Amino acid sequence: MAVEVKELLEAGVHFGHLTRKWDPNMAPYVYMERNGIHIINLYKTAAKIEEAGNALAKIAASGRKILFVATKKQAKDIVAEKASSISMPYITERWPGGMLTNFVTIRKAVKKMASIDRMKKDGTFDTLSKKERLQVDRLRAKLEKNLGSISDMTRLPGALFVVDIKREHIAIKEAQKLNIPIFAMVDTNSDPRQVDYVIPANDDASKSIDKILSYVTTAIAEGLAERKAEKDASTTDKDAPKAKKAAKKVAVASEEEE
Repeated sequence: MAVEVKELLEAGVHFGHLTRKWDPNMAPYVYMERNGIHIINLYKTAAKIEEAGNALAKIAASGRKILFVATKKQAKDIVAEKASSISMPYITERWPGGMLTNFVTIRKAVKKMASIDRMKKDGTFDTLSKKERLQVDRLRAKLEKNLGSISDMTRLPGALFVVDIKREHIAIKEAQKLNIPIFAMVDTNSDPRQVDYVIPANDDASKSIDKILSYVTTAIAEGLAERKAEKDASTTDKDAPKAKKAAKKVAVASEEEE
């Protein structure tokens, strides 16, 4: 996966925050100061994208899920679209407290959603009163809004990808508690020490978020393709002895006929 610095520049990935709002721990990733704003070193960003991409591809190839987290307005739709395109779970509404540390309870809520869907299919829903149906519909809508995007996540994710670690500090803390690797876009106002794989980048502009997410999801897609290729090869290897045996039977039958 080749990362083009020119593309990052065009997407405005280099624009950091006001110098007075910076976190000194981001100093290694700052190139210069211009008009009171820190400018991020895009060569370092490109190297960090490649490093994060390789690690994410390995996680995807191992069959584990990567949970995307972004609840800020300019990132929500981008993250939902990009994560959906590679069938990965995402949280773009409010982070449900205990999402990771109390995963069993979250799974129960997801199962509740599935049970309501079953009620609607088997006709049980129609036997409820009008008021009860309204309550169930409201509950279903609320669950769908908050947890619908993680309904396929049956176990803890193999990694978290976060846009804006200051805003998503609860998610960061939960992942740290469980030693789940954290990948993130980190702007100049945040502390990169909270993250395992730092991608120094402008986390406020939608163009910048879109560009970084494009690189990241491409890397994950490559990992998924590798996993599929390995599975297909494994299936072929298993079928080979059967095919050989069948061919031998045909050959024996032909000899007997002669």
